Amino acid sequence: MSGGLLVAGTTSDAGKSVLTAGICRWLHRQGVKVAPFKAQNMSNNSAVVVGPDGRGGEIGRAQAMQAAACGLAPDLRFNPVLLKPGSDLASQVVLLGEAVDTVTAGTFRELRPRLAETAYAALAELRAAYDVVICEGAGSPAEINLRAGDYVNMGLARHTGWPAIVVGDIDRGGVFASMFGTVALLDPADQALISGFVINKFRGDLGLLRPGVDMLHRVTGRPTYGVLPWSLDLWLDAEDSLAYGQVLGRPAAPHGTEWLDVAVVRLPRISNATDVEALATEPGVRVRLTVEPAELAAADLVVLPGSKSTVADLVWLRETGLADAVLAHAAAGKPLLGICGGFQMLARSIHDPVESRLGTVPGLGLLPLEIGFEQRKTVRQSVGAVGPGLPVRGYEIHHGYVSSADPAVAPLITCADGSGEGMVLGAVTGTHWHGAFESDGFRRQFLTEAARLAGRHGFRVAADTSFAAARERSLDVLGDLVEEHLDTDALWRLIETGPPPGLPFIPPGAPPG
Repeated sequence: MSGGLLVAGTTSDAGKSVLTAGICRWLHRQGVKVAPFKAQNMSNNSAVVVGPDGRGGEIGRAQAMQAAACGLAPDLRFNPVLLKPGSDLASQVVLLGEAVDTVTAGTFRELRPRLAETAYAALAELRAAYDVVICEGAGSPAEINLRAGDYVNMGLARHTGWPAIVVGDIDRGGVFASMFGTVALLDPADQALISGFVINKFRGDLGLLRPGVDMLHRVTGRPTYGVLPWSLDLWLDAEDSLAYGQVLGRPAAPHGTEWLDVAVVRLPRISNATDVEALATEPGVRVRLTVEPAELAAADLVVLPGSKSTVADLVWLRETGLADAVLAHAAAGKPLLGICGGFQMLARSIHDPVESRLGTVPGLGLLPLEIGFEQRKTVRQSVGAVGPGLPVRGYEIHHGYVSSADPAVAPLITCADGSGEGMVLGAVTGTHWHGAFESDGFRRQFLTEAARLAGRHGFRVAADTSFAAARERSLDVLGDLVEEHLDTDALWRLIETGPPPGLPFIPPGAPPG
């Protein structure tokens, strides 16, 4: 088998990432040498990959998850362009893993030809190395204001000649109109590559859906390759924003007699929020994201997660009253955790001439340390231990660094080179390491101590919870959904033979571009 496919969507968060991963998992099970690809991603959820030169680089977290679905280690070529929003108007550009520029909407147009060239070169290498490449689009291919210069949606499909399928989220409503409209807004050459549809997140009687599926086929001349049911098991490695107030995952009943309630502050520029998913895999742990001070007051453990704009998000924290709630939580002796940008907020002061360019601003003052910022970005995988031989693995992505710290306060982690990382002072813990709580023993120890500090003496961690196994189960669920609910024979033919000839044009269509 050889070829490729573009998974496009009617909107952001329609299901492109999970469908791409599911197709990858299905093909991997069939013995196909398959790789994922997303030419350009816009996300502050990223993973660290060690490049061929031994240096760490960033790709979108979803592409790291899709690589695992293929049985592969992450590769910088799987996501050659990553845009990390630092504000509503500017994003950091990460090119083949390395931060190279900060752009606005206006300056991005000037940089786009270089980005497209890099993306196409990376794809060419993957096509030579793998039998099949499953590409994920971005947003919607019908963003007609962005079609000129596009290299991630129909621009990519036109470049390769590969077919595209459009996935739509029926849970949002209007799925048939959005699918029809997506095709009808494209020019004739783009429409010729849109080969069919997949409906995502369906709950109910398929018989009631069938008339709509049949009519969509009649009015577009394109089939629906299947209907994926809603699954509560698909919540790890979320690509887009996580909902306020929503409990993550499906928390299992506690092993002890009490639950542990975890509130994660949903910062405006939250980064690598997936860190808290590891906590949510433990039985008896309820994890939710919130912007409500009252929910922090009611929580056992409060988490300040990573941020792409530490100082700006700290200002927001104070403006919303959440900073006061965090301070009150800490003053009560209840456990507080800061990760990366959240760790930096806990410092006495932050000197930032890089991200916010506001100079020195006061931190929350909960840890005896000072934070500085530098242009060079720390991007690396890290290994260490907590206590006598409890291993911890993580990764770092940050401009900020600890410029000074009280030497009398012990670090959280002893790194492989003997240096210290992070800090623990009473009930307040901070670390720059993302992914540390995916280390099962460390996570259990931390939650046990957090429960003690919170007075949840009836809480008990499970002895056998494995985050890696939970992730594998999630990927297998995706593969199962594709095998059971999609016309995989038709998808196989589509990948091998390309777009069906003679697909009808749907008016009005965009002018040829």
